[in-house]
Amino acid sequence: QAQLEDSGGGSVQAGGSLNLTCSASGYTHRTYCMVWFRQTPGHEREGVAAIDSDGITNYADSVKGRFSFSKGNARHTIHLQMNRLTPQDTAMYYCAADYYPWIQRAEKTCTVGVSPHEYNSWGQGTQVTVSS
Repeated sequence: QAQLEDSGGGSVQAGGSLNLTCSASGYTHRTYCMVWFRQTPGHEREGVAAIDSDGITNYADSVKGRFSFSKGNARHTIHLQMNRLTPQDTAMYYCAADYYPWIQRAEKTCTVGVSPHEYNSWGQGTQVTVSS
């Protein structure tokens, strides 16, 4: 059964760092778009960082220069390094993924601007809290 598992959240002071992990398993296809969304109470989920299976990345303006992806040792494991965190980064963070046949690559858009409603695979969420 296909599933995503996200982890790595925690509580840090402003200026600190955290490393989130998203691990995917059970998917048939190797081509994917993986996106980190975050959500605060009363607000829609917003995309903050996206990466596709070619390693092409896309970041929200609010996190550019502070957040970056790296690939884990295990297949389909992605890390999101978050540096210089601010209280505005406090949110529940969710990993989402879309796996599809390679032949459909040209039809897909893998950016933080894609609506969360386009994704049907989600991790359970991991809380990030940044105190001032």
